[in-house]
This record gives sequence, structure tokens and C-alpha cells, in this order.
Amino acid sequence: MLLDLFDLQKYHNRDTWFQLQHVDADSEVQGKVHLELRLSEVITDTGVICHKLATRVLECKGLPIVNGQCDPYATVTLAGPYRSEAKKTKVKKKTNNPQFDEVFYFEVTRPCSYNKKSHFDIEDADEVDKMEIRVDLWNASNLKFGDEFLGELRLPLKFLRQSSSYEAWYFLQPRDNGNKSLKPDDLGSLRLNVVYTEDHVFSSDYYSPLRDLLLKSADVEPVSASAAHVLGEVCREKQEAAIPLVRLFLHYGKIVPFISAIANAEVKRTQDPNTIFRGNSLTSKCIDETMKLAGMHYLQVTLKPIIDEICQLHKPCEIDPVKLKDGENLENNRENLRQYVDRIFTVITKSGVSCPTVMCDIFFSLRESAAKRFQGDPDVRYTAVSSFIFLRFFAPAILSPNLFHLTPHHPDPQTSRTLTLISKTIQTLGSLSKSKSASFKESYMATFYDYFNEQKYADAVKNFLDLISSSGRRDHKSIEQPILLKEGFMIKRAQGRKRFGMKNFKKRWFRLTNHEFTYQKSKGDHPLCSIPIENILAVEKLEEESFKMKNMFQVIQPERVLYIQANNCVEAKDWIDILTKVSQCNKKRLTVYHPSAYLNGHWLCCKATADNTPGCTPCTGGLPANIQLDIDGDRETERIYSLFNLYMPKLEKMQEACGSKSVYDGPEQEEYSTFIIDDPKETYKTLKHIIEGVGTLEQEHAQYKRDKFKKTKYGSQEHPIGDKSFQSYIRQQSEISAHSI
Repeated sequence: MLLDLFDLQKYHNRDTWFQLQHVDADSEVQGKVHLELRLSEVITDTGVICHKLATRVLECKGLPIVNGQCDPYATVTLAGPYRSEAKKTKVKKKTNNPQFDEVFYFEVTRPCSYNKKSHFDIEDADEVDKMEIRVDLWNASNLKFGDEFLGELRLPLKFLRQSSSYEAWYFLQPRDNGNKSLKPDDLGSLRLNVVYTEDHVFSSDYYSPLRDLLLKSADVEPVSASAAHVLGEVCREKQEAAIPLVRLFLHYGKIVPFISAIANAEVKRTQDPNTIFRGNSLTSKCIDETMKLAGMHYLQVTLKPIIDEICQLHKPCEIDPVKLKDGENLENNRENLRQYVDRIFTVITKSGVSCPTVMCDIFFSLRESAAKRFQGDPDVRYTAVSSFIFLRFFAPAILSPNLFHLTPHHPDPQTSRTLTLISKTIQTLGSLSKSKSASFKESYMATFYDYFNEQKYADAVKNFLDLISSSGRRDHKSIEQPILLKEGFMIKRAQGRKRFGMKNFKKRWFRLTNHEFTYQKSKGDHPLCSIPIENILAVEKLEEESFKMKNMFQVIQPERVLYIQANNCVEAKDWIDILTKVSQCNKKRLTVYHPSAYLNGHWLCCKATADNTPGCTPCTGGLPANIQLDIDGDRETERIYSLFNLYMPKLEKMQEACGSKSVYDGPEQEEYSTFIIDDPKETYKTLKHIIEGVGTLEQEHAQYKRDKFKKTKYGSQEHPIGDKSFQSYIRQQSEISAHSI
């Protein structure tokens, strides 16, 4: 099947059946050719005249590469009812953009007595009208099957005028070999849902009014009156609005306050804590899109190794007795599946330190809003986060790894079934529902889940959710209680600059929450020292030579450094990772540090004597850097403009609803019930600004199209002859221009 570019908009976001067509090397072509034609009268020495055609093949662009190589050449043929004359260019090696620049001459009419007429004789004219010049592109091949056809161009001579030169670019066309094509019904049909967007992006200053209106959405009270929320209200699908909004807010660093605002508003409208964030609201779609963009690398490092192993080993994991294959053992399959679930569950719940910062900040906001709204439900702070990280992130990625770039292709049926069973179990484990076995419709899943019906799994989920939804920001207005992240005995060195002695190393009980890092003599004692999370500037390993002790690391503060020895290398890494995670948003984090201690009046690493000398080694951070996204803010604003323009009737309807609510105090009219309007006056004001901004941009687009139409040259390299989409565009613009006049 083949769709013209200009026709794509007609099928946008619609399920459509298309007839399949036969495809072969003669019908699938690409590329364009640059030609110059001149028809001239030539007077010979004997006084007779003839008409000659000069055909100049200048160059080609974008020819296809066949079997990894392209050695193109062109044949030029003058063909008529009673004659055919062909000539050939040189072969250009190893290029699909060949420069030929060769001229070929053809005698079009027979010689006759000279006269001053500028046209053909009637007899000649009839013959010329039936003649054409044909240019064929070929790939020179050493294979026994001969050279490969790349495309052709046929031009009738009747459009040429004498003594005029025609120079233009042409799209290559399929070969017209006269074979009868198969009936479309013989090949079947294909149903497609095509999503096509085309945006013409201006320079940044054009978008300032609309962009500024969108970016201040988080500060609008109520948030339902903001421009971003209005976009979600008028779009047919929330996803349509979420994609450009998330990319725009991510680009300008405002995604967390925006999602926090719309999530808080949604939580206030939620009556049952069991249904929190379960619908396809703008909030849910925005968080989904943020996780897809910011969390892709997180998925790669967390799930990809195990997913690859599952796809390669093909271990039988079917636990439905009805679907069991001959020779398979149900208990063996259950054990295979249990091991996979256990491993994936472990890597997920141990991955909290790798969760991207922007996701953690969003989860913290969700947790706080939910806990404040449903203060009588102690589990809602977990379900608010698990409904996204498990139900909308990890479980879908396991179920369809190809959609999350974890595998290049859709898994085979057996592997897909294994991933489905794993995804179901992980989703249930992460949901923390009180009656998990009852949540399965299938009895075999309920039986299998008994393996995981232990408190340690629920505790692991809660610890993971605590870590990814905790915040180091100390906001006294926050209702968040300190969350214990890690604790245990370690050995610390006194933080002063006194002379070194063994007495300075003491065993202490260390305790880390999302607010502070403390140590005391024993568990339960009053803290001897408390370090606020915002005062942790870096957490790095300490070289063994400093104190001749292994497994040491340092917690760097503004005025001093705390040196700590863990019990083993694994524990040291765990402490470094989690301390780095909770402090990574601190504004004053260091970029350099001293890998050795300050002893006897100098730093052992760089020998500097001043204890406040800046570090000599770049900080490692302990975690992968946040992935930088390639986002064009202007393009996303243009996309949002296009959506507002597309749904202008709904914007106007929403304006009417605001007016109606302002003056009518009775029951809500049914035609306006689909809109969320908490403050009609503020919403009307926002709608007015949106419509004005969209109108201004619409005028700019109209002017741009008029200017472009005037400057467009059909037959240029940018718009070759033979582009059906462009021909349709030309007709459309001509009609618009005529209508404007």
C-alpha cells in the first residue's frame, strides 16, 4: 500500500482499511534527477535544416542503495512510433548522489529545405507529438541477473518550444512495463491507524505570549483555570494534550510544580482513596509521559538484563494447567516463573537510588497530596505512588518491552506469555492491596501468588516507595513525617582537626532519614550528631592510604568532613548510593573533592596545606547523570497552538459555559457538564487570552503560507516535478489566494 503525504491528514487518528498492492523492484523507486532540455533548429552546410534535441543529465539525489552499494548510470532514450534511439552516461562508482553533467544530442525531425517558420511541418508535428524522451537510472551490478532498475522519467516532446531551454528537477517514477497488476482483492487489506502531525515552527519570539501563558499554569488559582488544564479539557484525548505539555514543561524545568498542582486538584476531587489516580485524567497522562521520557534510562539499567535473558533462554513458565504443553512439568514451570518474578522484584525494589530525580520529586508531591487528603488511611501514601511506578511503569514495560525500547521486536508467543505472567505478579505485588489472591480472576494465579504472600515482600515495596517518594527538602509546613531509609553500626572518625589517634575512631549507630543523617552510641539513644540532608555537599569513597583502613567513605559538609568505615565493601557502596540519592538535589553540591584525608597540616592527595582548598578530583556522584532530553520548546508550543486551533469550537463552547455559570445559579446544563470549571471568571479570562494568542499565530501562519506560495518554484530541488502532494498543495494555495482576493 502507498499513501501520499498530502493525504495523511485525512486519515489522522482514524482506523482505516487499505488495499494491499503488488510491489516489486520496478514499482518501488526513490530519488530525483536534474535535467536540462533544449530543442533547436540546426542549419547544415548544404542549406537544409533539422530539429535537434539536447538532453543534459546534470545529477541525481537520493537514489536507493541496493545490497549495500550504488554504482549508478543513466540511459537517455528518444522514443517514437517508428524509432528508438538510446544513449548512456558513464557509471559513477559508490554514490547515490551522482554528478553526471553529460549532454546527449538527438535528431528529432528529418532534414528539409530551409524556411523561416518557427514550427514543425504538419507531417513532422504529428510525429513529434507522439515522441518522448525517457531517462532511466540503473545500478551497475556484477551479478548474473543484470543491472538493477532504480527509476525512470518520461517527458513528451510536444510541450517543448523551439529555441527554449527547460531545466528542472524531477522525481523518478516506477517503470510502466505494461504488465497487468494483480487485483487488490487478491492480496488482502491492512487496517492502519495513522497519526500524522505537521508543524511549521517560527522563531521563539512569535510564541512568547502563548508560551508564557502556559508556563505560569502551576501558579494559577485554581489550576483548572490555567491554559495547560484548559488544553486537557478541550482535546478529544488527554494523551494528545499531555505529550506537548510535558515536553514543554520539562524543557523549561517546570514539570514538577505543574504536575503537583493538577495532581493536588485531582486528589481534592477524589472521594474514595481506593480509586486515587486510577482514571485516564490529564494528571495520569502527564505523569505517564514524564516517566516515559525521564525514566527510559532507568528501565534500561533496571530491567533490560533480565528481559534479555528471558527472551534468549525460553524457559517454560506456563502455570495454567489447561495451556500446559506435552512434556512440560507444572511444578518446574512454577519454579522457573517464581525465580524470574523474584529476581525482577528484587532489582526493582533495590533500584530506588537510580530513580530519576524528576520522578522522585513528582512522587513526593503525589504522596503528600494523598496523605493530606485521606489522613485516616495510612496506606494511601503508598498506593498513590505505586499506581504509577508499578501499574503504569514497570508492569507495562515487562508486558511489552518493545514499546519501551527494552527489546527491538515484539517477543515470540511463549516469551510473551512468560512476560505476561511476570507482569501480572509484579503489578499485584506493587499494588499493596489487602486481598491480593482475590485480585486474580484465574485460580492458578492465586495459587502461584502464595509463594509471595509474605510480609517481607510488602516491606520491600514500602521501603522502595519510601525511598523514591522521599524528599530532602525541609519544609516546616510539610505534613511529611521523617522516613527511615537505612540504619546500622559503622565506625566513624571525629570530625575535628585534632591530631590523629586511634581513640578518634569509635563505633556508632548511624541512622538516615529523608530529613537528616545522625549517629548515636547505640540504637535508641539520643543523637550525638545530626547532619541535615541539605548540608550534605558530596558523598565519596576515601582512599585506603588515608588511615590504612578499607571500606571507608566521606560525608562532606560545608565546614568539615565526616569519615566513616563500613563493615564491608557492599555495605559501603549501599551507604554511598543512598546518601547520594537523598542529597542529589542540594543546590550547593560540590563538583570536586579530595579523595584522601586532611592529615598533619595538608591534604594527602594534592599536598595542599589550607584545609579549605577546593577539591582536586571531580565528584563521581555515585549515580548516573539525569538524561538530557532533546526537546525544542518552540516546536512544542507550536504543537499546542495547533491543538488549540483544531479545537477552537470547544474553546468557544467553554467560554459560553463560563458565561452561563457566572449568571445562572441553578443546576448545571448538560451541554457544559463535560468541562471542569471551578472559577468561571478566572477561566473565562484565560480562555480570552488563549483565543487571542491563537488568533495572532493563525494570522502569522496565513501570511507565511502566502509568502511561501509566492516564492515557491515548482521544479526546484526542494519541490521536484512529479510530487503529487505538492501539486495538491499548489492547487489548495491557489484556491485560498483567489478566495482572499
